Amino acid sequence: MDLILILLGFICMIIGIIGSFLPVLPGLSSCWVGLLLLYLTKAVENNYWVLGITFLIMIIITILDYTIPAKGTKRFGGSSYGIWGTNIGLIIGILAPIPFGVIIGPFAGAFIGEMLYDSKDHKRAFKAATGSLIGFLASGFINFLICIIYLGVFLTIIWQNRILLF
Repeated sequence: MDLILILLGFICMIIGIIGSFLPVLPGLSSCWVGLLLLYLTKAVENNYWVLGITFLIMIIITILDYTIPAKGTKRFGGSSYGIWGTNIGLIIGILAPIPFGVIIGPFAGAFIGEMLYDSKDHKRAFKAATGSLIGFLASGFINFLICIIYLGVFLTIIWQNRILLF
């Protein structure tokens, strides 16, 4: 049973790493489930500190995933219209069956929102939309980095308990 839990945990880790790039897959939450499955084995002693801290980090990063693109829009001079456009575009981009919709959606949403705010200032609208794109890419990079760290923790725990597991 322990080997099945380890295998399922490793699959969750891989899904999490892929999900850090593709928002249709659960990213960091999948990695955390992988850690949880590892701690459910009989060979690995429960460490509630590791599970609790990694859970807290997962919650914080998940919240930041939805706020960083909007903050990027604001940082690059966007108005509240651009921020709303970014958020609406992100939702539409996730649901739309187009390639790279999750990248195009927030960018287009911020641009359209800024154009609704001031239809004459294309330059400012493009700058705000670029801020949205940079925010999204930064969010994805942070998510990927934390997923890799969780994978490192997963493999370290397996290595420390290899005699009991195998």
